[in-house]
Amino acid sequence: MASLLSVRCVASLRKSVTNLRTAALGITTRNYSSQKGSSTEYVSQSDAPLRHHQKSLPRLPIPKLEDTVRRYLAAQRPLLDDDQFRITEKIAQDFQNGAGKQLQEELVAQDKNNTHTSYISGPWIDRYLSVRYSVMLTSPFMIFNPDPEPQYNEQLVRATNMVCSAVRFMKTLRAGFQEPEVFHLKPTKSETDGLKGVVRWAPSFLSGSLDTSPFFRLFNTTRIPKRGRDELFTDEKARHLLVMSKGNMYVFDIVDGDGNSVKPAEIQSHLKYILSDPTPAAASPLGVLTSESRDVWAGLREKLIAAGNTEDLQIVDSALFCLCLDDESMRDQIHVSHNMLHGDGCNRWYDKSFTVILTKDGQAGMTFEHSWVDGLAMLCFQNEIFKDTTERPLVHPGPTAAAVDSASAVRRLQFNLDDELEDGIKKAKENFDSIVSTLTIDAMEFKKGGKALLMKSKLSPDAVVQLAFQMGFLRQYGQTVAACESCSTAGFRHGRIDSIRPLTMQTQRCSRAFVFQPGRHSVEQLQAMLRECSTYHRQLIKEGTMGQGFDRHLFALRYLAESKSEALHSLYTDPSNAAINHAILESSSLTSPALDFFGFAPYVPDGFGLTYSVFDDWIGCNMSSYPARNVHEFLQCVHKSLEDIFTVLEGKTLS
Repeated sequence: MASLLSVRCVASLRKSVTNLRTAALGITTRNYSSQKGSSTEYVSQSDAPLRHHQKSLPRLPIPKLEDTVRRYLAAQRPLLDDDQFRITEKIAQDFQNGAGKQLQEELVAQDKNNTHTSYISGPWIDRYLSVRYSVMLTSPFMIFNPDPEPQYNEQLVRATNMVCSAVRFMKTLRAGFQEPEVFHLKPTKSETDGLKGVVRWAPSFLSGSLDTSPFFRLFNTTRIPKRGRDELFTDEKARHLLVMSKGNMYVFDIVDGDGNSVKPAEIQSHLKYILSDPTPAAASPLGVLTSESRDVWAGLREKLIAAGNTEDLQIVDSALFCLCLDDESMRDQIHVSHNMLHGDGCNRWYDKSFTVILTKDGQAGMTFEHSWVDGLAMLCFQNEIFKDTTERPLVHPGPTAAAVDSASAVRRLQFNLDDELEDGIKKAKENFDSIVSTLTIDAMEFKKGGKALLMKSKLSPDAVVQLAFQMGFLRQYGQTVAACESCSTAGFRHGRIDSIRPLTMQTQRCSRAFVFQPGRHSVEQLQAMLRECSTYHRQLIKEGTMGQGFDRHLFALRYLAESKSEALHSLYTDPSNAAINHAILESSSLTSPALDFFGFAPYVPDGFGLTYSVFDDWIGCNMSSYPARNVHEFLQCVHKSLEDIFTVLEGKTLS
C-alpha cells in the first residue's frame, strides 16, 4: 500500500542550529505569530508569511550511491542468513559499479536542471496516482482531542466552529498571513519573543522553517480517478462546502462573492437544516464508489458523466473540503478508530483532499487523500483548527436564530443513475463490507513509564517503542521481521518522506536477549544493549531527516530506469529486495495538543499498522491487522516487552 506519513524528526538538521532546525519525535509543532488585531477572518496575521522561507529552503540532497548501497545492505543484514546476504551483497555491489552508477549520473544531471523542486517530488506523486488499489485504507485518521469545554462538543456546535476555523485558515493562507511552520527541540527554551523576531526574517537554513508547498492543494482539491493514472484537480475559485449526511450530499457557500466568510450563524443554520432533513438515507450512496479500485471507479465515473452528471461531479470535485456528519455515537476508541478510518463507506468521499468527520456525539476526526501531502502539513492544519475552535469559537451552545433561508441556500445533489450505475454502487458496497470486515483494531495504554524515564536513561523514546515492537513480534511469532517507519524530509524544498528501517543487528540481538535469554545477561548488559539500540536508531533518524535514507534514493533510480523502459537491475528483482519492502511492522508516531490518537490499516495483508504517542509517564498505541495476524495477542506481547524494558531500566532483573 501507499507509504504513510509520519511527522518524525529527532535529529538536528543543522548542527549549528540544533534548537531551531529540528523536528523532534513527539514534539509538537509551534508557530511564530504576531497576532495583529482580532479579525474573525483570519486565524493569525504574521509578520512573516507562510512562504517567506520557501525559496531559500535547502534542496533535498541526492545521497552518494555508495552510501545508499552501504545503508541498504546494513538494513538487509538482520533479515538474511550468511549465504543469502553474500548473494545480496554481490548484487548490490554490481549495481553500484554498473547500472546504478549510470542511473546515478543521470539522476544528478536531471536534478541540476530542476532546481525549483526535489528529485523525489514528481516521481513520488506519480507513484501515488498510478497505484490502482483503493485509497480508502491508505491514509491515516487523526482524532481531535475533545474541546475542554464539554458543551462545545455537541455535534452541530463543533461542526460549525470547525468549518468556520477551516475557512479562516484558508483565508489566512491565501492572504499570506499564516505563520511559517517551525519545529522546536526544546520549545520552553527556543520559543521566545526574541527568537521569534529572528526566525521571522532569518534565512531558512537558520530558521528551521519547513516546506509549505503542499498547502496550495489543501482546499478545493480532489483526486480524480482515471484509467491507468489518476489526476489531481484544484479550483480555487469555488466557494462551497461539501456536506455528507446519511449518504446524501449537500453543498452551500461558506465564502461569499466578495471573498468574505459567510456568517457563522448562517453556516450553523445550514448545517442544522441538513441534520434535520427528513430525506431518508441514500438508497444508492454515490460516495461508496470512491472506495473502489481506481480503474473500476474511473470506469463508473465515465458512466456517471455519460448519464448527465458532469456538473454535479464538478461541484463535488471543486468543494473547499468535505464535512461528514455521521448519525451514530461512538462506544469506545476502537469504534472511533473504525469509524474515522473507513466509516460505513456511504457517508464518505475518500477522494477529497481532506475530510472533517463529526460523529453524533461530537467526536471529531480528519482523514486526507495521501498523494498530494504527508502528515506534517496535516498536523499543522489540525493544530490550527483545534486551537482556533477552542480559543476563539464563533458559535456557542444554546438556542440560535439566523435570518437566512437555509432551504434556498442549501442544495442536495441528486445524480442521474441508471441500472448499470446502481449495480456498480451495490457491488462497491459489497466490496467495501468485505474488506473492512477483515480489519481488526486494538489499542493499548502502557502506564508504567514513558518519556521522562527514557530520557533520564538517555534513551530515545522512539527507539524503545520500535524495539518493543520487534520484541513483541519475536515473542509472538519467533522471529524479527522487516519494519518501516516514515520520516519527514520537510526541512527541504519539496521534501516528502523517507523510511527508517528499525530492524537492525542491534535490535535483533537485544530482542533475542530479552525474549529468549534474559537469565544469561546481567541487568547492566541488558541496559548496555538498550543503549546500543538507541544510539543506532538515533543515527538512522538523523540520516533520514537529512535526506540520507536509502529507500527514496533507490526508488528514484528505479523510476528513472522504468521511465526509459530499461530492464531493471537484479537489485530490484532479487527476492531480498521484495522481502525488505514487505514491511510487516509499519509504524508512525505523532504527538500534539490537538491530537487524541490516530491510526491506519496495515500496508500488507500479513502485517500490522502501528501508531503510537510517547508521553512523559505513559505510552499509547493503536494497532490494526487483517486475519493473517492476531493484533490482540501482539498488543499483549508489546505490552510485556515494554514492561521488561522498564524493569531493566529500573535496575531490576527479569523473572
